[in-house]
Amino acid sequence: MASSKQQEIDGLETLLQSNLQNDELRQAWRLLYGSEYPPSQLTIPKSAEELASTSKIQLKTYQFTAAQEQLRPARKVRVGLFQNQLPLATDAPVGEQRTALHKLAEKAIDAAAQCGVNIFCFQETWTMPFAFATRERLPWTECAESAEDGPTTQLLRGLAKRHNMVIINPILERDSGDVLWNTAVVISNSGQIIGKSRKNHIPRVGDFNESTYYMESTLGHPVFETQFGKIGINICYGRHHPLNWAMFGLNGAEIVFNPSATVGALSEPLWSIEARNAAIANHYFACAINRVGTEIFPNEFTSGDGKPAHKDFGHFYGSSYVAGPDGSRSPGLSRVTDGLLVAELDLNLCRQVKDKWGFRMTMRLPMYAEQYTKASKPDYKPQVVSEKERPKED
Repeated sequence: MASSKQQEIDGLETLLQSNLQNDELRQAWRLLYGSEYPPSQLTIPKSAEELASTSKIQLKTYQFTAAQEQLRPARKVRVGLFQNQLPLATDAPVGEQRTALHKLAEKAIDAAAQCGVNIFCFQETWTMPFAFATRERLPWTECAESAEDGPTTQLLRGLAKRHNMVIINPILERDSGDVLWNTAVVISNSGQIIGKSRKNHIPRVGDFNESTYYMESTLGHPVFETQFGKIGINICYGRHHPLNWAMFGLNGAEIVFNPSATVGALSEPLWSIEARNAAIANHYFACAINRVGTEIFPNEFTSGDGKPAHKDFGHFYGSSYVAGPDGSRSPGLSRVTDGLLVAELDLNLCRQVKDKWGFRMTMRLPMYAEQYTKASKPDYKPQVVSEKERPKED
């Protein structure tokens, strides 16, 4: 099913490429991606292509440009978005699963480094199966690790320093009090930990049983100032909440990463829209990364949607992409294979679009702050105006 759909998508892009003289197809590309065809790609070393190919990682590139300014030089940054399926089955020992994922990550980061990537981001809880649908504590809670001292963070600190690369490391975190969190650790290109962000919104729909594992974040919406720009991390389900995206913008983010794990039957119609809308509304770049593959678990589990017990969560459809503040977006990665998307962003585009549209200037925060404060009260009365009852006629 997933392979068939991917073939249809690939076929559509091939159709576009083979009909460049057709103005209607060019217009279709503009409507789909907000940019001209052919897509603006990057020149990357042959060695990076060969490494990705031997590692069975699809490698795509894209370039976002901005107008040349007189007083500011271009601020070009390359981001790397990595989506992957599990190298081992879910019934493999958790230590072996983590080791296999670490080895895959090293290859992906090496390929990204050869492409000149400055900021690299993994998918949500990338060091383990997406086991939260099962509601089983063991062995899955054994995958949790310290954000500061865990084996994954230690591995990535060395890779970040070696490659002069900021790395965003989304993991299942176990803090010093044995509380679990869905966390993204931000590692500087110096190899030091800048800080961490946690998942603000947790789904309570269908097979999503994450609220039985960890709680909503209490860290707010931190934005991390790196050598390559100011970044925020909006983890997975938070993309469904426009205010969540907005807060990262208010805190000065120029790039917001959305590491996710979501399945086709539930969210695919929303996927291509939400990060793109967020980029437009908040004048920053939005990077959407989704897990790929179908993960089958040893034991059946049930969910709140009335379906019979089952062993898989559904197909994680990948399709990772980057959206720009001007409404443009890159083509997405595959629905069915591991992939690395390398995109070059000119961060000057953020302010250029902000000056053009003025959303930040016209958003009227005091008015909405007052209304949201009222709406948060238990005695809130919605502002609904009805037609007044007409007096009865004699």
